[in-house]
Amino acid sequence: MSAHDDDAQAATAGYVVTRPSWFVRVAMGPMTTVLNPAMRRLAGRPPCPMAALGRHTGRRSGRQYVTPVGAQLAGNTVVIPLTFGTESDWSRNVRATGGCSIRLGGTDYDAVAPEVLSAAEARPVVRSAYTAWQRGMFRMLGIKQFLLLRVATDTPS
Repeated sequence: MSAHDDDAQAATAGYVVTRPSWFVRVAMGPMTTVLNPAMRRLAGRPPCPMAALGRHTGRRSGRQYVTPVGAQLAGNTVVIPLTFGTESDWSRNVRATGGCSIRLGGTDYDAVAPEVLSAAEARPVVRSAYTAWQRGMFRMLGIKQFLLLRVATDTPS
């Protein structure tokens, strides 16, 4: 899929394609190969606030993936800052398949109906899900969009 196709798909879905900020690309991007394996062991458990495990299906391969993500619950909404932009593989997979499973604080949730919102559009739910310090970190990292998912009514499990 070309960048033009991505932009057209995003326009149809109602969001703007974003890439990670310069800081995230330069400082955090290379660290993910080291940090992700460690985060897979820690994320989703009670001592790791904000760290969650997203289990999702590849949009082309059909393979099952487990990706550590930052996430919080606000009522029945899972709020995920898109640190690596809208075009990260896990984000694209979740949007293409219509949802994923999220482990937060040791509890698994089925999360459906993914929706990408700008920071301005997501402000009320982000304020209820994250502390002022965390929101400040989002601004420092240049996070411009959030992925919101609705918790399916028959979860947690």
